[in-house]
Amino acid sequence: MLLIPTVTPIPLITDANGVVRISKTRITLDTVVTAYLEGATAEEIGEQYPSLHLKDIYFVIGYYLGHQAEVDAYLRERQRLAAEVQQEAEKRFNPIGVRDRLLARRNPQG
Repeated sequence: MLLIPTVTPIPLITDANGVVRISKTRITLDTVVTAYLEGATAEEIGEQYPSLHLKDIYFVIGYYLGHQAEVDAYLRERQRLAAEVQQEAEKRFNPIGVRDRLLARRNPQG
């Protein structure tokens, strides 16, 4: 039997909001790479996210290892945007005293 190597595309897509996701799932590149960097194996990532195929997890990890600088820059930008969104939300909805306000709603006589 003759083995013929083929090229398999990396299972990543960029959605309309510029978020890179694993093809045919809602799982983001951020999620897989962060889990990998925290020490999770591909198998452990697959157990945590059953919608991912093991081969796709390995492809994504391999892509990260081959394009680490670009992916790290993408992840930093995503973290920066998330911090902006959080700051904006905290300006609009002050988190201080949330628990007390919610409890007051629950028990108006209290």
